[in-house]
Amino acid sequence: MKPSITILLADDEAILLIDYEHALIAAGFAVIAVSSGAKAIAALDETPIQGVITDVRFAAPPEGWEVGRAARRTDPEMPVVYVSGHGSAEWPIEGVPNSIMLEKPFAMAQLVTAISQLLNARSVPNSSS
Repeated sequence: MKPSITILLADDEAILLIDYEHALIAAGFAVIAVSSGAKAIAALDETPIQGVITDVRFAAPPEGWEVGRAARRTDPEMPVVYVSGHGSAEWPIEGVPNSIMLEKPFAMAQLVTAISQLLNARSVPNSSS
């Protein structure tokens, strides 16, 4: 049996957090859902994570951009998907390289596809060794 891939999911809008979590679980991922950037950064230090999906704007700092940078400090190739209703203009400057930005609203299938695409791209080099 293939081990489960754990996704760290961070959004401070409860209904969106629940919707995203359900979509990811239905797609076969294990999910650690948190409601702030600070909790997301703490989770990176506490649990093995294979991918991150984070909102850009939280009610209190740090923002999702910092969550992405913290994830890359943990693992330089960590797949990162940003979601935002109004942060996409900042993504080329603030986002980590090789990340994906989804503008709200989007279909849940787009969320699953985005993180899957990054996870698959990451596994390609390892599969030939």
